[in-house]
Amino acid sequence: MTTGQRVPARTRLLEAADQVLFERGIRDTPVDDLLRQAEVSAATLYTHFGSKDALVAEVLRVRLSDWQRVWDQHIVAADNDVDRLLAVFDALASYRETHGHPSRWCAFLAAATELPQAANEISDVLAGDTALLSERLLHLSRPLAGEGAQDLANEVLVAYSGALAGFLRGSPQSPDRRGPAPGPCSSSGPQPRLTHSSAGPRCAPSWKNAACSCQRLMR
Repeated sequence: MTTGQRVPARTRLLEAADQVLFERGIRDTPVDDLLRQAEVSAATLYTHFGSKDALVAEVLRVRLSDWQRVWDQHIVAADNDVDRLLAVFDALASYRETHGHPSRWCAFLAAATELPQAANEISDVLAGDTALLSERLLHLSRPLAGEGAQDLANEVLVAYSGALAGFLRGSPQSPDRRGPAPGPCSSSGPQPRLTHSSAGPRCAPSWKNAACSCQRLMR
């Protein structure tokens, strides 16, 4: 009789940290709780990561890699420049839906808020997330807004941040996949599909505001 191979201790530690740290709080979660969840000893934790901070940094690194891959996929699947810019919203909904992260907050914002004086290994990952978001939105805004690309990227970033903040008002259910009804910002230019609503109807205005910004700045 063949038995399944036990998940490696390092993987169990990462999974345990990912499951509990951003729900209970990084500082409020004792190391002993992580050890129990992962079924490992303290020596195993320190052998693989050296410290709790290093474990947190690696969990964030894995999340950032997963998030970037999902966002990449949605950008590639987009049909036009508007959809490529707004793909960040579809990617957010898809990431939360398929990667088992239905938490009420963004792990990177949570870590930045909870750990304003974070160790370098954590702050480096947080800086990487910020750079990915701001630089990519600017890059995707240039074909649409030219010299106004930074303004457009900033507006989309505000809408995206609003969608993340909306999660604090309650853990959303599955994303609403219906596109928003045409509004006063409709124009004859390229129209975004907006196939998801990242947290259901509650976040739809943020998505629509971003679409309106695109249309206004392209006129």
